Amino acid sequence: MLSPYVWFAALGPLALVVVGIVPFGSSGRAAAAARAGIAAALIALVVAVLCAGAVMARGTLHTPLLGAAGVGFGLYLDSLSATMYCLVSFIGVIVVAYSRNYLDGDPGHVRFTRYLCLTLAAVLLSIVSGNLLQFTFAWIATSMGLHKLLVFYPERPAAVIAARKKLIASRIGDLCLVGAMVLLYQRFGSLDYSVIFPGADALRAVGIDGKVHVAAILLVCTGLLKSAQFPLHGWLIEVMETPTPVSALLHAGIINAGGFLVLRFSHVIALSLPSLETLVLIGGFTALFGSVVMLTQTSIKSALAHSTIAQMGFMMLECGLAAFPAALLHIVAHSLYKAHAFLSSGSVIDIARASWTPSPGGKPHPARLVFAIVGVFAIAIVVGRLFGITLTERPGEFALAATLLLALVHLVANGIDERPSLFVVGRTLVAALVVAVAYFSLQYGMSVVYAGALPVIEALRDPLGIAVVVAVIGSFAVVTFLQGLVPGEAGKPRWQALYAHVSNGLYVNTFANRLVLRYWPLPPAPAAPTTTRR
Repeated sequence: MLSPYVWFAALGPLALVVVGIVPFGSSGRAAAAARAGIAAALIALVVAVLCAGAVMARGTLHTPLLGAAGVGFGLYLDSLSATMYCLVSFIGVIVVAYSRNYLDGDPGHVRFTRYLCLTLAAVLLSIVSGNLLQFTFAWIATSMGLHKLLVFYPERPAAVIAARKKLIASRIGDLCLVGAMVLLYQRFGSLDYSVIFPGADALRAVGIDGKVHVAAILLVCTGLLKSAQFPLHGWLIEVMETPTPVSALLHAGIINAGGFLVLRFSHVIALSLPSLETLVLIGGFTALFGSVVMLTQTSIKSALAHSTIAQMGFMMLECGLAAFPAALLHIVAHSLYKAHAFLSSGSVIDIARASWTPSPGGKPHPARLVFAIVGVFAIAIVVGRLFGITLTERPGEFALAATLLLALVHLVANGIDERPSLFVVGRTLVAALVVAVAYFSLQYGMSVVYAGALPVIEALRDPLGIAVVVAVIGSFAVVTFLQGLVPGEAGKPRWQALYAHVSNGLYVNTFANRLVLRYWPLPPAPAAPTTTRR
């Protein structure tokens, strides 16, 4: 629906931009900047909620185009953009408020607040953009703002290396996005979403040409590069040298930009089978790789970083399986969880010390693990069928449900214990059943709410695609089994050697660091001041 009132949505990014460019007085500069940043973030959140209400009441809304020949600026609000607008602005309020105390007394506090607000503004502008040219500008601005935050402490070599690797990946992604923009303009004669999306849906019935295939693949490459997918994931691990608010914003908001891009242009990407297969292969491997490496990390933040890599990989896998509502649900849940995890990472150690171990008494229990894995899979199959989500009909949603329920395997296995109690076993299986029903209910609701914003395509019955889903689920089942079995075998040399290799990420990031330093070396460290004796 064409509506000029949608320009109101630009008030959120505009308020943040004002904080980023307006100078503050000399007295109380840091406090004034922090208060202004919190106020701007709150304005963005209020605007986001109002926009979501407008979308719920009137459906998809977009502004008139400010430009010519389908190229220019405009805003586009549907259920997808309204959800992401609320999510990012909500996390932005928390991160900006947290950074006020976190950086209190830091000489760069004002500079940090400026860059943080400008980066948030760029992310929000990309979410509500209604034209691909505008989206591209906001996309590049997000990368530039993030780079400034990553090198907030330029004297830290690890932070500089991470920022440089991110810069290289981002520039390659920008070139892919510009290439896709050119091809889509040649095919549809416009960069406006209100023209591209219906045009792409119309092509599903008549077939597509090579330009659309190439454009879809370039869009997929852009999203993968933004989401720290294997093997260009190393920069995300090393951003821990930046202030904690940056890690929270990055892992909970900015890293999801790649997934949002795939969802935003899913009308185009869903037309190209090679694009979907690329998402499945790279996303599935990244999810497995990140999950395995995460289990070996001793640093809380490093484990969280590898968890983000795995989650983004799994989310890309869901997009490749055309489970777009499931991918959006994954983005929302992961963002809220990861923001809380980073901002409360100082208390995670106490929580870990108080938690139970996967192997009671340190003894391996493979039979109980196998029973628990089979039990949760049976629950996923039975409950999924009630909601019409099966391995052949909707493989993406089923894959996420099965992997989610694997998190309950150790709970079920420990419920069996060495002296099985029917009551305890039944209670843990009921807990797994409740989780399964809750997930499938959420997934059903997402499919209904976002039916207009995300494309609905025929079920993927390709044997290769189903085989990939089975392989992914089986791989996570094996990892879950080993997670309970390995602690009892940790003293054996072969497990110790494997642990050392996996904990270093199979040295992929080490190779990337050497490659970057070879062609882009760090400047020499300043010499220490010398003193002369008198």
